[in-house]
Amino acid sequence: MTTTPGTTATTPGTTATTAATVPAPLAGLRALVTGGASGLGRATALRLTAYGARVVVLDRAGEAPEGTAGLVRADLADDASVRTGVAEALGLLGGLDILVNNAGIGAQGAVEDNDDAEWHRVLDVNVVGLVRVTRAALPALRDSAHGAVVNIGSIAATAGLRQRALYTASKGAILSLTRAMAADLLPEGIRVNAVNPGTADTPWVGRLLASAADPAAEQAALAARQPHGRLVAADEVAEAVAHLVSPAASSTTGTALAVDGGMDGLRLRGEG
Repeated sequence: MTTTPGTTATTPGTTATTAATVPAPLAGLRALVTGGASGLGRATALRLTAYGARVVVLDRAGEAPEGTAGLVRADLADDASVRTGVAEALGLLGGLDILVNNAGIGAQGAVEDNDDAEWHRVLDVNVVGLVRVTRAALPALRDSAHGAVVNIGSIAATAGLRQRALYTASKGAILSLTRAMAADLLPEGIRVNAVNPGTADTPWVGRLLASAADPAAEQAALAARQPHGRLVAADEVAEAVAHLVSPAASSTTGTALAVDGGMDGLRLRGEG
């Protein structure tokens, strides 16, 4: 028998008077989700909220997802902005138990296709921006009995993808950084993990498809390269994050959970 968190569970054949309330798995926990106004971040903020957490999102633009505790503005490329934004979020939440480093930007091209300025811009947001948010949040996470960090990586960190050199470099750095952070913070009771999505159905991917010469053909190609034959749903990534930040996963740290339809690990033989 399965139940939705926060609902009443009953055994078949019993009456409602014997029902037991199933607690939400993240009840009482406080979470900050970067890039939480859209895409994977928004889906994650909504999922953590549904599971009982009090969630604030940090983003440069957009609106707070419905049901969350609010949105604070910050630019991940500016340390002062990040520190101010994280402090505002902590003020709204009254502390912090969960940090989801989701915010990031994309890049296309082979290794020679982006100039130095673009390499610095993308790495500054995707990697150093993650560092800025984490170090601003660490004092609050250290005060938590359930401190957990999840960094959103990518299939690009573990599989070579064409025309994604700069983006891949940033996500590979996040994967290695996740393991280093996990080693450093484990003695302080803070768990650090990563989620590596495959190509997901997000507004960013939608914009890439819209700019293609044949959007339908490009979407079919992206779906076909994932063994389960479709784009990853944002809610599937959010569910993976919710599992990793839950106290129920307290023995899981320093790992990367692939949510990619088998793209990283499976090699299926084609038919015919």
